[in-house]
Order: sequence, then structure tokens, then C-alpha cells
Amino acid sequence: MDIPQWLQALEPEDVNFIRRFVLASGSLKEMAQQYKVSYPTIRSRLDALITKINATSEDTPETATKRLVRELVGRGELDLNTARRIIDASERDRKAQARQRPSSS
Repeated sequence: MDIPQWLQALEPEDVNFIRRFVLASGSLKEMAQQYKVSYPTIRSRLDALITKINATSEDTPETATKRLVRELVGRGELDLNTARRIIDASERDRKAQARQRPSSS
């Protein structure tokens, strides 16, 4: 069986979190009780894990900005809301630049 790249890139504690999440039927409330932390803490942990998985996904084309932002979130150096704002602004800039380029037809 081939193990996907995104799964190979995860730390053992991330894989354990996923296992516990599945066994809890995806209930963040139950996960918070199991880990003895607040719901927002579990939600943040899940968001960071989603970011890590997206950062290593083979089928997601990424800009250098997106890659850097995802790495910073994964390391806990940038919160998820700020990361989303940065990526959204970067996408708006990219689209605006594309509209300003003359067509080559």
C-alpha cells in the first residue's frame, strides 16, 4: 500500500490526532473533552493540521506566498485568520495584475 505524501509528512502526534478525531466521529466537542482543552483550542489544532495537509498536497498548485504562509501557520508563527487575510490579499493582487496585462492575441 502506498502511503500518500501528505500523510508521510505529518508528525506522529498529528496522525494520532486524526485517529482520535475519526474515532470521536469528528466531534470537536468530544475531542476537547478527551484532550482536556477548550473547543477553540481543538478547532485551532484542527485548522493547523488542515493547513499542514494542504501544504503537502500534491494536487494543489501554490504560490511562494501561500507556501510561506502555510509553513508559518504550521509552525504556530502565524494565526489562521491572519494567514487567510494574507492569502486573500495575495489572490486579489494576482487577479488585478492579470487584468492589467495586455492580451497577447
